[in-house]
Amino acid sequence: MNQWTHIPILAAEIADLLLTDPDGVYADGTLGLGGHTELFLGRLSPKARILGFDKDAQALQMAQERVNDPRLITFNESYVCLPQELEKLQIPGVKGALFDLGLSSYQLDNPARGFSIINNGPLDMRFDLASPLTAQVIVNTWGLDDLTRILTNYGEERKASQIALAILNARRSAPIQTTEDLKQIVERVYGFRGKTHPATQTFQALRIAVNDELGSVEALLASLPQIIARGGRAAVLTFHSLEDRLVKNRFKELAAQGEWKLVNKKVIVPSYQEICQNRRARSAKLRVIERV
Repeated sequence: MNQWTHIPILAAEIADLLLTDPDGVYADGTLGLGGHTELFLGRLSPKARILGFDKDAQALQMAQERVNDPRLITFNESYVCLPQELEKLQIPGVKGALFDLGLSSYQLDNPARGFSIINNGPLDMRFDLASPLTAQVIVNTWGLDDLTRILTNYGEERKASQIALAILNARRSAPIQTTEDLKQIVERVYGFRGKTHPATQTFQALRIAVNDELGSVEALLASLPQIIARGGRAAVLTFHSLEDRLVKNRFKELAAQGEWKLVNKKVIVPSYQEICQNRRARSAKLRVIERV
C-alpha cells in the first residue's frame, strides 16, 4: 500500500449528479489517485466502464493499485486526448465525465515534485515528468516581460513586475533551483508573511505555465460536444477563479445554444463539515451541464 492519502472532494455530490445510468461508460479526466472513480464504481453495475486519464504516470499506477477493478481502463495522457480515444474505442460519447482540475494531494505533498511552498524540493512542477519544461527552466531562462505576464495572468499577482525583476536579479548570481530559493525571493519582495504565504500566487502561475493548464481547459471545453452523449453530463471541479471563469462562461454559451442545460444554476461548494475534514476542499467549485 502506498503512503499517500487522498480524499476526493465533493465525491458524493458528484456521484449523485453524474451517474445517471448504472450500466454506462464514464470518463474520469483527471484520475489522480482514483478516489472519485473508486466511489463511482461502487455505485455502477458490472457492465459499466470508466475511462481514466492522467498525465502523471506515477499517480496512474497508484490509482490502478488502489481501485483494482477491471471496469477501469486507464490512459497515461491528458484529458484533451479523450475525443481521440473515444474514436479509437468506437464509443460515440460517454454518459458522464468528471474533470477535477485541482492538484492532487500526492503531487502537493511529495517535495520531489516541486509544487509545495512548505516542503523544499527541486523547482519542477510538471504533471507529466516526460515534459521538458519545468518551473526551473522558466525562472532561469524566461525574460522579464514573459515572467511578468504569467505572474499577472495566471497568478493574478499584484506585485508581478517586482517579483519578475527580483527573479532576474537573483539568477544573475546563482541559478534558482529549489522551491525554497523561489520562496525566499518572493518573501523579500513582500517583506512579510501573512496568513496566506506571499509566494502562493507565484507558485500557482508557474504551475499553470509549466502544464499549460488553461490551454488544456479551453481545449476540453471546446471538445465537450465530441465527448458527451445525448442525455449525458459533464462535471467540472475547479480550484481557482481563472478556471472557474472559463467553465462558467462556456457552460453559459452551451446552455444558450439550446442543446445543453445547466444542472446546477448556482455553483456547488463543499459543506463546512467537508472543509473541516479536508482544508484543501475550501476553494473547490463544482459546475455540471447536461446534453439534452
